[in-house]
Amino acid sequence: MSQRSPLKLVRSDAAPAPSRAPAASSWEVLGGGTEPGHAPAELWLGLHLDASGAQQLEQLALRAQRFTPRVCLEPPDGLLLEVKGSLHLFGGIEGLTRAVTDECLTLGAKPTLALAPRPLAALVAARAGATVLVTGLAQLVGKLAPLPLAALRWPEETCTRLASMGVRTIGQVLKLPRAGFARRFGPEQLALLDRLTGREPDLRQRFAARERFRRRRELLYELCDHERIQAALTPLLAALGGFLTSRQQGLMQLECRLWHRQGPPTSCVLGLAAPLADIQRLTELLGERLRTLALTQPVRGLELRSGALVPLALPSGSLWQSGEHGGSPAEEGCELIERLQARLGSEAVYGLTVRPSHRPETAWGSVQPVLDRNSSCKGRMWAPAPPPLPPAWPAGRRPVWLLRVPQRLSQRAGRPWRHGLLQRLAGPERIETGWWDGGEVRRDYYIARDIHGVRLWIFREHAAPRGWYLHGVFG
Repeated sequence: MSQRSPLKLVRSDAAPAPSRAPAASSWEVLGGGTEPGHAPAELWLGLHLDASGAQQLEQLALRAQRFTPRVCLEPPDGLLLEVKGSLHLFGGIEGLTRAVTDECLTLGAKPTLALAPRPLAALVAARAGATVLVTGLAQLVGKLAPLPLAALRWPEETCTRLASMGVRTIGQVLKLPRAGFARRFGPEQLALLDRLTGREPDLRQRFAARERFRRRRELLYELCDHERIQAALTPLLAALGGFLTSRQQGLMQLECRLWHRQGPPTSCVLGLAAPLADIQRLTELLGERLRTLALTQPVRGLELRSGALVPLALPSGSLWQSGEHGGSPAEEGCELIERLQARLGSEAVYGLTVRPSHRPETAWGSVQPVLDRNSSCKGRMWAPAPPPLPPAWPAGRRPVWLLRVPQRLSQRAGRPWRHGLLQRLAGPERIETGWWDGGEVRRDYYIARDIHGVRLWIFREHAAPRGWYLHGVFG
């Protein structure tokens, strides 16, 4: 068993809290609200996580929802929980903080906790490592005053300027004139201080878990025929359609698992290049994909699992038909691409993208085709999203057809030969790069023409034996 890290809570008032407060008196512990004798409207628990915990931030947020529905992500290493309504359910402050700490330790994360009536104050105190409990607004500024400015995570330039003025803590920066501070450091930093101390409201976006569809159906008999398997999937696909329609979401990936009497299930993954929610089309595409599977055992159960849901853009029709007055391509182009992916697999249908490299063999790559969102919804264009090209991109012409491996050419008196001597049309263009990654090339490229009039892209190596190679063919 892992040892539980000690958690010390220092109360803002004089009397220490009991180790386990009764549920009936948990509200009496929270004194010091906006008015004497009144508790604050909220109590926030801030968590600052170590490096290992930051990698599991969303998983921790999911687990934290068992304590309160108001969980907020503060990337890259913070969580906020509004816990005032949950104290009587977990044995008061001591019980709740202990339960949250145990939940973090279960995932291998070491948290630093702090409580405050304002979310930003709880988060800043946790970042500073101040495991203190502030229950009322009257004590909030006093507890935040000794904390370093680094806990606010302001820009480094701002912290450096303040340090040169002798301002290194939150208390010192709160004593500066508000108008002068806003002029020198901007109204955004002043607004952050107001949210920190409770002068202004601090609205937070509640964490919502990523929804996914997952449903399984057990069969009363074994199936071996693909058509009957697809028919048995109809109720699951209908449920998926209602799930997507109610949320106005689409899918980019759908997995169908076929369970057998023995052994692991057979997985059939349908990949899409644009968000799709049309169940009729999904049924057709999934049927095409299922027909490519070779079943080694009869099927006893069916399961559908969706990928992450994505926003669905509703289609709009075009005024002109396809090809008329510049009308965009019809929807059939999208259906063709998706049908080819379903029949041949996503690895057999791909797009091309440009990469920032001067070596021809590494200047392009294959990617999954994605939707060009700049085009109209009706005439969706299938193209990869290329990265920005470097400023000094070579201006020389490049053939569309590149050989996967350059082909060695024979020579006649030092000149390249391919069914005869090649005629030089343009060049040379020197490409000398790749020395930093072990793939160094030193070549002089030429555009040449053979005896049949075909234009070729050839190069000659600088290193001995200075051979000639064919690298591409122009259309």
